[in-house]
Amino acid sequence: MPRLSKVDPASAPPEVKPIFDAMLRQRGNVPNMYRTMAHRPEILTTMAAHFKAVMAPTTLSSRLKELVVLRVSAINGCDY
Repeated sequence: MPRLSKVDPASAPPEVKPIFDAMLRQRGNVPNMYRTMAHRPEILTTMAAHFKAVMAPTTLSSRLKELVVLRVSAINGCDY
């Protein structure tokens, strides 16, 4: 059972709503880590900006970046 609840996108605070709306447009869902971080909008805002910068188009494909994320999670024993 999780220690922290996840913010429902339908009832997200006004400062979180634009971030959730962008995620819904881009991915079709709001990942749980964003929903959890929404309890602290100021942190969610900087986290969203960081992920946007990391996943921005570069010489590496988005697919390769996602694979790196998965591999690092596996190496560190992260179930999420």
